[in-house]
Amino acid sequence: MYRLPPIIFLFSVLYLNAQSPHGEAMKMDCAACHSTEGWQVNSPNISFQHSSTGFDLSGVHQNLSCVECHSNLVFESVESNCIECHLDVHQMTVGDNCTRCHDSENWLVDNIPQIHLENGFPLLGAHSVASCVDCHNSESTLQYTRLGNECFTCHDTDYRTAEPNHEQLGYSTNCVECHAFESFTWSASGIDHSFFPLEQSHGNLACAECHLPNTFSGLSSDCFSCHEEDYQTALNPNHVQSAFPKDCALCHSLDPNWMPAEFTIHDAEYFPIYSGNHQGEWNSCTDCHTVEGNYNLFSCIDCHEHNDQGDLAREHRGINGYVFESNACYSCHPTGEED
Repeated sequence: MYRLPPIIFLFSVLYLNAQSPHGEAMKMDCAACHSTEGWQVNSPNISFQHSSTGFDLSGVHQNLSCVECHSNLVFESVESNCIECHLDVHQMTVGDNCTRCHDSENWLVDNIPQIHLENGFPLLGAHSVASCVDCHNSESTLQYTRLGNECFTCHDTDYRTAEPNHEQLGYSTNCVECHAFESFTWSASGIDHSFFPLEQSHGNLACAECHLPNTFSGLSSDCFSCHEEDYQTALNPNHVQSAFPKDCALCHSLDPNWMPAEFTIHDAEYFPIYSGNHQGEWNSCTDCHTVEGNYNLFSCIDCHEHNDQGDLAREHRGINGYVFESNACYSCHPTGEED
């Protein structure tokens, strides 16, 4: 009896039964993947375009054999969702759209800040250097259950153990009312103190240096309310004896140690010393106010040609009432100009 070769017999059986191991939905020429040499698939010779299925073979998928994804050869039975082939180690805590974080090249995630920003929780300050598991605790360390965006959700212990006592003082549990979200610390430098900027000499102070125990409201922003003792004890010059105004900002900035001090209203209200002919011509108040502690007295003649009254007399020849006295100089030269 004449027997057909096995390959022809197989084709005959498939033809007679109108079946394919790849399922009924597979309607294409077998030669697109197979050759007459056998059923072994030679990948370089495959003419089938996988992109026509809606699933492009990119990244590591390009190097896989068909059966690594289509284990039962019925191609249409395989879904295009990642979790059909890949174990969901996150246990659906981040959904099933793996491409939000991963790509087909590897499982590494390099857009975590962007992901958090899209979820309404930007990773700023201390959160930018925190490990994922510092916030997302789980047995596997791979479950990222949504925590919510309220600080108190994670920082309730910080609130309850804070000094000053936040619970006793009735502080809000909305941490961002006081603490800067972009800060790296809970300390004073991380407090949102924009209503009274903590700058320069105020920048490194402990809260208690301004706020007496449990006194965090009702404080005046007026310098003198905190710095009365500094005013009373100032000797160079003596503020009390000289009856200096108690508005510290008239002379002082926030520079440490109160220096340098500039009484800039001197130009408009008394005599131009920061502008005009006297700009840069003096070093300290006592250059002109020679009587210690008395700023009502001043001297012009100590600097202006005081060693040669004859020259001054000749310059003032014909000037009625000329007297070699400081008050007389000021009367005629109230802005320091020669004419």
